Amino acid sequence: MDLKSTLLVVGGSVCSFKLLNTIIRFLPTPEPACKKKWKWRNTWISLTHSSLTGAWAVLSLYHQPHMLKDLISCHSLFSHSLVAVSTGYFIHDLLDLVLNQPLTQSWELLLHHSMVISCFGLAVTSRLYLGLAVVSLLIEINSVFLHIRQLLLLSGHRNRLETATAAPCPSVAYRLTSWFNLGTLLVFRLCTMGWMTRWMASHSECMPRYVFMMGTAGLSLISCMNMVLLHRLLRADFLTSTHNINKGH
Repeated sequence: MDLKSTLLVVGGSVCSFKLLNTIIRFLPTPEPACKKKWKWRNTWISLTHSSLTGAWAVLSLYHQPHMLKDLISCHSLFSHSLVAVSTGYFIHDLLDLVLNQPLTQSWELLLHHSMVISCFGLAVTSRLYLGLAVVSLLIEINSVFLHIRQLLLLSGHRNRLETATAAPCPSVAYRLTSWFNLGTLLVFRLCTMGWMTRWMASHSECMPRYVFMMGTAGLSLISCMNMVLLHRLLRADFLTSTHNINKGH
Protein backbone atom coordinates (compact mmCIF):
# COMPACT_ATOMS: atom_id res chain seq x y z
CA MET A 1 0.00 0.00 0.00
CA ASP A 2 1.13 3.54 -0.65
CA LEU A 3 1.06 6.15 2.11
CA LYS A 4 -2.41 7.45 1.22
CA SER A 5 -3.93 3.96 1.25
CA THR A 6 -2.18 3.20 4.53
CA LEU A 7 -3.60 6.30 6.20
CA LEU A 8 -7.06 5.42 4.87
CA VAL A 9 -6.84 1.93 6.41
CA VAL A 10 -5.65 3.36 9.74
CA GLY A 11 -8.43 5.96 9.72
CA GLY A 12 -11.01 3.36 8.69
CA SER A 13 -9.87 1.16 11.56
CA VAL A 14 -10.30 4.00 14.07
CA CYS A 15 -13.81 4.67 12.75
CA SER A 16 -14.72 0.96 12.75
CA PHE A 17 -13.76 0.51 16.40
CA LYS A 18 -15.64 3.68 17.27
CA LEU A 19 -18.72 2.29 15.50
CA LEU A 20 -18.35 -0.97 17.41
CA ASN A 21 -18.17 1.03 20.63
CA THR A 22 -21.45 2.72 19.73
CA ILE A 23 -23.14 -0.59 18.87
CA ILE A 24 -22.07 -2.20 22.16
CA ARG A 25 -23.48 0.81 24.01
CA PHE A 26 -27.00 -0.25 22.93
CA LEU A 27 -26.59 -3.95 23.73
CA PRO A 28 -27.71 -5.42 27.08
CA THR A 29 -25.17 -5.17 29.89
CA PRO A 30 -25.06 -7.73 32.75
CA GLU A 31 -26.32 -6.23 35.99
CA PRO A 32 -22.96 -6.55 37.85
CA ALA A 33 -21.27 -4.61 35.03
CA CYS A 34 -23.84 -1.78 34.91
CA LYS A 35 -21.75 0.38 37.23
CA LYS A 36 -18.78 -0.04 34.90
CA LYS A 37 -20.42 0.26 31.50
CA TRP A 38 -17.46 2.02 29.92
CA LYS A 39 -15.07 -0.69 31.13
CA TRP A 40 -17.44 -3.35 29.80
CA ARG A 41 -17.54 -1.73 26.35
CA ASN A 42 -13.82 -1.06 26.28
CA THR A 43 -13.00 -4.66 27.19
CA TRP A 44 -15.29 -6.05 24.49
CA ILE A 45 -13.61 -3.84 21.89
CA SER A 46 -10.18 -4.93 23.13
CA LEU A 47 -11.28 -8.57 22.91
CA THR A 48 -12.45 -8.01 19.32
CA HIS A 49 -9.08 -6.48 18.40
CA SER A 50 -7.13 -9.27 20.11
CA SER A 51 -9.16 -12.04 18.47
CA LEU A 52 -8.87 -10.42 15.04
CA THR A 53 -5.19 -9.44 15.08
CA GLY A 54 -3.97 -12.52 16.96
CA ALA A 55 -5.45 -14.84 14.32
CA TRP A 56 -4.38 -12.47 11.54
CA ALA A 57 -0.76 -12.48 12.78
CA VAL A 58 -0.68 -16.30 12.83
CA LEU A 59 -2.09 -16.44 9.28
CA SER A 60 0.41 -13.82 8.09
CA LEU A 61 3.36 -15.84 9.38
CA TYR A 62 1.85 -19.12 8.13
CA HIS A 63 1.38 -17.84 4.58
CA GLN A 64 4.68 -15.97 4.55
CA PRO A 65 7.09 -17.92 6.83
CA HIS A 66 10.16 -16.35 5.21
CA MET A 67 9.09 -13.10 6.92
CA LEU A 68 10.73 -14.51 10.06
CA LYS A 69 14.08 -14.52 8.24
CA ASP A 70 13.74 -10.88 7.21
CA LEU A 71 11.72 -8.88 9.74
CA ILE A 72 12.90 -5.59 8.27
CA SER A 73 11.97 -5.45 4.59
CA CYS A 74 9.85 -8.56 3.96
CA HIS A 75 6.08 -7.96 4.02
CA SER A 76 2.88 -8.41 2.06
CA LEU A 77 -0.35 -6.48 1.59
CA PHE A 78 -1.90 -8.89 4.11
CA SER A 79 0.66 -8.15 6.83
CA HIS A 80 0.80 -4.43 6.03
CA SER A 81 -2.98 -4.20 6.40
CA LEU A 82 -2.80 -6.07 9.72
CA VAL A 83 -0.39 -3.58 11.27
CA ALA A 84 -2.38 -0.62 9.87
CA VAL A 85 -5.65 -1.96 11.35
CA SER A 86 -3.98 -2.59 14.70
CA THR A 87 -2.52 0.93 14.68
CA GLY A 88 -6.04 2.30 14.22
CA TYR A 89 -7.25 0.29 17.23
CA PHE A 90 -4.50 1.61 19.50
CA ILE A 91 -5.26 5.18 18.42
CA HIS A 92 -8.95 4.62 19.17
CA ASP A 93 -8.24 3.00 22.53
CA LEU A 94 -5.81 5.74 23.55
CA LEU A 95 -8.45 8.40 22.85
CA ASP A 96 -11.08 6.30 24.65
CA LEU A 97 -8.84 6.07 27.73
CA VAL A 98 -8.07 9.78 27.72
CA LEU A 99 -11.76 10.70 27.55
CA ASN A 100 -13.14 8.15 30.01
CA GLN A 101 -10.56 7.18 32.61
CA PRO A 102 -8.54 9.24 35.11
CA LEU A 103 -4.84 9.56 34.28
CA THR A 104 -3.88 7.95 37.59
CA GLN A 105 -5.64 4.75 36.50
CA SER A 106 -4.65 4.71 32.84
CA TRP A 107 -1.10 6.10 32.62
CA GLU A 108 0.45 2.64 32.13
CA LEU A 109 -1.81 1.86 29.18
CA LEU A 110 -1.41 5.35 27.74
CA LEU A 111 2.37 4.96 27.85
CA HIS A 112 2.10 1.49 26.28
CA HIS A 113 -0.27 2.67 23.54
CA SER A 114 1.88 5.71 22.75
CA MET A 115 4.92 3.49 22.30
CA VAL A 116 3.03 0.97 20.15
CA ILE A 117 1.54 3.71 17.97
CA SER A 118 5.01 5.20 17.46
CA CYS A 119 6.58 1.87 16.48
CA PHE A 120 3.67 0.68 14.35
CA GLY A 121 3.32 4.12 12.78
CA LEU A 122 6.95 3.96 11.67
CA ALA A 123 6.42 0.47 10.25
CA VAL A 124 3.25 1.18 8.26
CA THR A 125 4.46 4.49 6.81
CA SER A 126 7.97 3.35 5.89
CA ARG A 127 6.95 -0.23 4.98
CA LEU A 128 9.91 -1.44 7.00
CA TYR A 129 9.98 -3.57 10.18
CA LEU A 130 6.47 -4.86 9.40
CA GLY A 131 7.63 -8.40 10.12
CA LEU A 132 8.73 -7.32 13.58
CA ALA A 133 5.33 -5.69 14.15
CA VAL A 134 3.52 -8.85 13.02
CA VAL A 135 5.54 -11.00 15.42
CA SER A 136 4.74 -8.60 18.27
CA LEU A 137 1.03 -9.04 17.54
CA LEU A 138 1.29 -12.70 18.54
CA ILE A 139 1.00 -11.27 22.05
CA GLU A 140 -2.66 -10.60 21.27
CA ILE A 141 -3.32 -14.35 21.49
CA ASN A 142 -2.76 -14.04 25.23
CA SER A 143 -4.77 -10.83 25.32
CA VAL A 144 -7.83 -12.80 24.17
CA PHE A 145 -7.86 -14.74 27.45
CA LEU A 146 -6.84 -11.68 29.44
CA HIS A 147 -9.92 -9.82 28.20
CA ILE A 148 -12.23 -12.84 28.65
CA ARG A 149 -11.03 -13.00 32.25
CA GLN A 150 -11.83 -9.30 32.67
CA LEU A 151 -15.32 -9.79 31.24
CA LEU A 152 -15.95 -12.67 33.66
CA LEU A 153 -14.90 -10.44 36.54
CA LEU A 154 -17.10 -7.57 35.36
CA SER A 155 -20.13 -9.82 34.86
CA GLY A 156 -19.76 -11.40 38.30
CA HIS A 157 -19.02 -14.90 36.95
CA ARG A 158 -15.73 -15.38 38.76
CA ASN A 159 -17.08 -17.14 41.86
CA ARG A 160 -19.85 -19.65 42.55
CA LEU A 161 -21.12 -21.32 45.72
CA GLU A 162 -20.57 -25.06 46.16
CA THR A 163 -23.31 -25.15 48.83
CA ALA A 164 -25.40 -22.61 50.66
CA THR A 165 -22.93 -22.58 53.57
CA ALA A 166 -19.68 -22.86 51.61
CA ALA A 167 -17.36 -19.98 50.77
CA PRO A 168 -17.35 -18.82 47.15
CA CYS A 169 -14.83 -20.55 44.88
CA PRO A 170 -13.79 -19.80 41.28
CA SER A 171 -16.19 -21.07 38.64
CA VAL A 172 -15.08 -23.66 36.09
CA ALA A 173 -15.13 -21.05 33.31
CA TYR A 174 -12.99 -18.68 35.34
CA ARG A 175 -10.50 -21.38 36.35
CA LEU A 176 -10.10 -22.58 32.75
CA THR A 177 -9.67 -19.01 31.54
CA SER A 178 -7.04 -18.38 34.23
CA TRP A 179 -5.00 -21.41 33.18
CA PHE A 180 -5.24 -20.53 29.47
CA ASN A 181 -4.34 -16.97 30.39
CA LEU A 182 -1.24 -18.09 32.29
CA GLY A 183 -0.13 -20.56 29.60
CA THR A 184 -0.52 -18.15 26.70
CA LEU A 185 1.12 -15.38 28.73
CA LEU A 186 4.24 -17.48 29.19
CA VAL A 187 4.35 -18.55 25.53
CA PHE A 188 3.04 -15.58 23.56
CA ARG A 189 4.14 -12.73 25.82
CA LEU A 190 7.32 -13.72 27.60
CA CYS A 191 8.76 -16.05 24.94
CA THR A 192 7.80 -13.74 22.07
CA MET A 193 9.35 -10.73 23.80
CA GLY A 194 12.48 -12.75 24.62
CA TRP A 195 12.80 -13.83 20.99
CA MET A 196 12.30 -10.25 19.74
CA THR A 197 14.88 -8.92 22.21
CA ARG A 198 17.42 -11.49 21.00
CA TRP A 199 16.66 -10.60 17.37
CA MET A 200 17.04 -6.87 18.03
CA ALA A 201 20.38 -7.40 19.77
CA SER A 202 21.76 -9.53 16.92
CA HIS A 203 20.55 -7.16 14.17
CA SER A 204 21.34 -3.81 15.76
CA GLU A 205 23.86 -2.99 13.02
CA CYS A 206 21.12 -3.35 10.37
CA MET A 207 18.98 -0.56 11.82
CA PRO A 208 19.42 3.20 12.14
CA ARG A 209 20.28 4.23 15.69
CA TYR A 210 16.95 5.99 16.28
CA VAL A 211 15.02 2.88 15.19
CA PHE A 212 17.13 0.65 17.44
CA MET A 213 16.62 3.00 20.39
CA MET A 214 12.86 3.17 19.74
CA GLY A 215 12.63 -0.61 19.49
CA THR A 216 14.74 -1.13 22.61
CA ALA A 217 12.62 1.33 24.59
CA GLY A 218 9.43 -0.36 23.42
CA LEU A 219 10.64 -3.87 24.21
CA SER A 220 11.93 -2.78 27.63
CA LEU A 221 8.65 -1.10 28.53
CA ILE A 222 6.45 -3.97 27.39
CA SER A 223 8.71 -6.59 29.00
CA CYS A 224 8.44 -4.78 32.35
CA MET A 225 4.65 -4.55 31.96
CA ASN A 226 4.51 -8.28 31.15
CA MET A 227 6.39 -9.15 34.34
CA VAL A 228 4.04 -6.96 36.38
CA LEU A 229 1.07 -8.60 34.64
CA LEU A 230 2.43 -12.08 35.42
CA HIS A 231 2.91 -11.15 39.08
CA ARG A 232 -0.63 -9.76 39.34
CA LEU A 233 -2.11 -12.82 37.64
CA LEU A 234 -0.29 -15.27 39.89
CA ARG A 235 -1.21 -13.32 43.00
CA ALA A 236 -4.89 -12.92 42.05
CA ASP A 237 -5.70 -16.32 40.53
CA PHE A 238 -3.17 -18.82 41.87
CA LEU A 239 -1.25 -17.78 44.98
CA THR A 240 -4.34 -16.36 46.72
CA SER A 241 -6.39 -19.46 45.91
CA THR A 242 -3.64 -21.75 47.23
CA HIS A 243 -3.31 -19.68 50.37
CA ASN A 244 -7.06 -19.80 50.99
CA ILE A 245 -7.16 -23.58 50.47
CA ASN A 246 -4.29 -24.13 52.90
CA LYS A 247 -5.90 -21.79 55.40
CA GLY A 248 -9.18 -23.74 55.14
CA HIS A 249 -7.39 -26.97 55.96
